[in-house]
Amino acid sequence: MRDRSDLIRFAWLSIVAAILTIAIKAGGYFVSHSVGLLSDALESGVNLVAALAALTALHIGAQPPDEEHAYGHQKVEYLSSGAEGGLIALAALSIVITAVQRLIEPQPIARLGFGLALSSAASLINFGVAQVLLRVGRKRNSIALEADGQHLMTDVFTSIGVLIGVSAVALTGWEPLDSIVALGVAVWIAYNAYRILRRSALGLIDTAIPAEDLAAAKAAIAPHLVDGVTYHAMRTRMAGARCFISLHLQVPGVWSIQRGHDLAEAVERDLRAAVPSATVFTHIEPLEDPRSFIDQGLDRTTDTKT
Repeated sequence: MRDRSDLIRFAWLSIVAAILTIAIKAGGYFVSHSVGLLSDALESGVNLVAALAALTALHIGAQPPDEEHAYGHQKVEYLSSGAEGGLIALAALSIVITAVQRLIEPQPIARLGFGLALSSAASLINFGVAQVLLRVGRKRNSIALEADGQHLMTDVFTSIGVLIGVSAVALTGWEPLDSIVALGVAVWIAYNAYRILRRSALGLIDTAIPAEDLAAAKAAIAPHLVDGVTYHAMRTRMAGARCFISLHLQVPGVWSIQRGHDLAEAVERDLRAAVPSATVFTHIEPLEDPRSFIDQGLDRTTDTKT
């Protein structure tokens, strides 16, 4: 498995971007008193906490397997993205509360041009960093970096919505528009929180590998299915950037142990080539033994006679 400690620097990039955007957006709020810009600043605060969580997860996940964690530490990235989803949901709630208060007691928005300029500058920073995180996260299969990048892109679209709301106030003079747009922003943030939480939960419950990887794995096995060889009980699961594939190879009972072992080695080699992040486990069984077919289901019954 490739060393992943180099991913930590991208988490630091996210932290620096979050600090810059918080300062910029907070400045925009103080000069304009726009609840939309305040919602933007709150979201950037969540970005900072999420980036710190991603940094911690990537540091832990980069540690090699040990006696207590034989399968590695990368599943911790799901905890990071799950925590990020929860923080995003809290930010959405905070925006709703603030926007409703402003709807009840509207306040004028001042110095719109300056506020818009600051928010636009922050959005450009977020967009650039988000594209880097998404590219690296997808290439290196890091859910922590990818979730952080998706979060920043959410922030970019949020800022676009805020700019629209503030501009609408400037054009119409109707101050509640700013709060209405902020409520729409909160809904969008909450939706993205749901997406991140759902993906994190699926990772924690050992979801199977993606369909395209499963198809590649089956294609890698196919050339070995000659001379009566077959397989079953193929099971897969994801664990951060790692994935695990196990299967039972069924061969003629007259084969020697060496021949069966050679087949298993060849299958495992080709599976690792087809799915580079995979750790592969194979089990050799004789075709003629009825017990070889017991494990076709997901669980082997405990009362099966041996």
